[in-house]
Amino acid sequence: MPVLISAVIDLAAAGAEQALRDAQPFIAASRAEPGCIAYDWALDPATPGRVHVFEAWESEEALAGHFRDPSYAAMRDHLGRSGLVSARSAKYRCDLVEPVYDAAGVPQAHFGRMGR
Repeated sequence: MPVLISAVIDLAAAGAEQALRDAQPFIAASRAEPGCIAYDWALDPATPGRVHVFEAWESEEALAGHFRDPSYAAMRDHLGRSGLVSARSAKYRCDLVEPVYDAAGVPQAHFGRMGR
């Protein structure tokens, strides 16, 4: 069952862009881990110093492996040195994954009705 993580990290605004550039080796290492579907960090264009994180993992086991990987600890240390103001994150276990658009190209908000 896929697992998603959404996080918001606030850094001191003056150094946030450099912190994200310096984090690229850790991000690349996470993307290369077994079971990583997506792993993206992006600066918020409307809130200086804010970083949005999106992760998708194939399973809880893959996420557990990520937490044991040295790049995870290195990223946490890096953020601590980069003017960390606050961080909040949540994980979501996905019991059903479907495309957003149906066969006719119409976006669908509901689940379980593809092809109807």
